Amino acid sequence: MVDAAATAASGGAPQTPKLSELMLAMDVVDTLRHHEGLVARELGGDARDDALKARLRQIYEDQGLEVSDRILEEGIQALKESRFVYTPSPPSFGRTMAGLWIRRGRVAVAIVAILAIVAALIGWQAWTRHTQRQATEQAQIELSDTLPRALSVAADAARGEARVPEAETAIAGLVTDGQAALARGDAAAAKDAIAKLGDLRSRLNQQYVLRVVSRPGEDTGVFRVPEINPAGQNYYLIVEAVAPDGQVLSLPIVNEETGTTDTVTKWGARVSEAVFDAVKRDKLDDGIVQNNKLGEKRRGALEMDFLTPVLGMITKW
Repeated sequence: MVDAAATAASGGAPQTPKLSELMLAMDVVDTLRHHEGLVARELGGDARDDALKARLRQIYEDQGLEVSDRILEEGIQALKESRFVYTPSPPSFGRTMAGLWIRRGRVAVAIVAILAIVAALIGWQAWTRHTQRQATEQAQIELSDTLPRALSVAADAARGEARVPEAETAIAGLVTDGQAALARGDAAAAKDAIAKLGDLRSRLNQQYVLRVVSRPGEDTGVFRVPEINPAGQNYYLIVEAVAPDGQVLSLPIVNEETGTTDTVTKWGARVSEAVFDAVKRDKLDDGIVQNNKLGEKRRGALEMDFLTPVLGMITKW
């Protein structure tokens, strides 16, 4: 580089430094920066610039380069003045906007991603509100229209099968339960009452004869010794429910020994010793129980009508 003041004093116009000299001065500054320890010792202490120039000259001579004193001085001075050093401008709105413009591609992708996320969130919230509104409306329709009609239909169907006062009373009780559930907005309880009316109708619609089993290889009767009374005996006739078309039905039977309800096609009906002995004699006569009817379940009735008292039942023996 050329000192402008020196050029003016010599009577000539300022000259622009040659590119090779400028590049060389920049290289000197770069060399100084890469030898920070050298700079700290020579410039940070009491050593003179001449000692530093000598060191720099030696570095370049080792590389086979010859550098003039003027270039070395220019480099040292440039380092002192922090020339050839990029100093970023202070933060400002303009700097921020310029940075965004430079990175506009990545910024655009980020903005699109953010907008997509925002749109998805808005859509999800709208869908959630719509779904909740639909569910609320559906629940209101169900409580105000669907379930009341279903309850009425189920009750009418059950009443159409009822033939005894007990059945009418049971139906009325279930209808009351269903209406109370609807009044308090309890759809589950209302549905339960409707289901029970359907079960009651099916039960009323059933008809069958309770027949004592007397087939070869199958038990006709058994007796048990109660655990609480080892000296006593309980007598059971093995029975089955036969529909008018001859089909043997599966029925839920409460086992008096365990308290559980089992759905079975055969079970033991506890009778008196006298009835048990009468059936035993009937079978021993010709191997067939002639008087094999123990009871009957008529259509429209809730319970079986027994021809002889039945004191309990078992499902396993």
